[in-house]
Amino acid sequence: MFWFYIFIFLASFALLFWSGKLLVDALTRVARFLEWREFVVAFFVMAIAGSLPNLFVGISSALHKIPQLSFGEIVGGNVVDLTIVVALAALIAKGLPAESRMVQTSSIFTICIAILPLLLISDGVLGRGDGIFLILAFAFYTFWLFSKEERFKKVYDENKISTTKEFKVFIKNLGKVILGIIFLLVASEGIVKSAQFFAGSFNLPIAIIGILIVGLGNTLPEAYFAIASARKGQTWMILGNLMGAIMVPATLVVGIVALICPIEIVDFSPFAIGRLFLIISAIFFLLVVRSGQKITKKEALVLLGIYILFVTVEILMR
Repeated sequence: MFWFYIFIFLASFALLFWSGKLLVDALTRVARFLEWREFVVAFFVMAIAGSLPNLFVGISSALHKIPQLSFGEIVGGNVVDLTIVVALAALIAKGLPAESRMVQTSSIFTICIAILPLLLISDGVLGRGDGIFLILAFAFYTFWLFSKEERFKKVYDENKISTTKEFKVFIKNLGKVILGIIFLLVASEGIVKSAQFFAGSFNLPIAIIGILIVGLGNTLPEAYFAIASARKGQTWMILGNLMGAIMVPATLVVGIVALICPIEIVDFSPFAIGRLFLIISAIFFLLVVRSGQKITKKEALVLLGIYILFVTVEILMR
């Protein structure tokens, strides 16, 4: 039974990564066909596509009455995004530029929203009212982003697509999107079921499984996108994607999960370390983006160090 769940767990994460990659690639081509603008693609298309694993794991965990798993994986995933993913992209791209006013302001929104769910659940419950508030916070940022055209006006330099042949490719990519979503559903169910088994077998809080393991696995789509963009020199899309990948789960996903099943935390200790390191990584990320206007290799190494320390402390404190 143990090895069966090990297989299910690993196979689900492999399927999660493959379907996430399929969605990212297909949605990128769909966005280019529709001639959507770069930051819109980075924030909405990539971030929402990358957040679909969070959403499906969240819905599945809420339906199984263990929304703590979803909350934990989003806390852990945000720490991963702010440390490992940013660091790897900066190291590969030899620095990430962050000089635009839109990126500077978005970084403030990002940090506030990343910490917001932790503040709302400080009383032990993140109820349906809190869920609605988080969804409204996402809507507010979206309104701000689109309130001025210069925040999203840069357009892809790719050749514009208008031929019948390319329209068929567009339809094909829509089919891939649907296929990717179906695979995500299957993968998320496998992850939730196996996480329940491991939590019971090793007498671990379900939140710890979410923070350390599921949270890391669910960041694979945005990590793939960030590394691929860094290799191509498309650094202008990386921070937009990562900010969206932090905001969407922390607001839209947590909000939806709370609406389905309010998140009650009886023992807050598993989240204490995650909250501390999320705040540390968020503050460091904000200082780096707003002071030097570029994330350097040295700063990337510091971010990696923060994550290694986070995992070490989380394990030792069990």
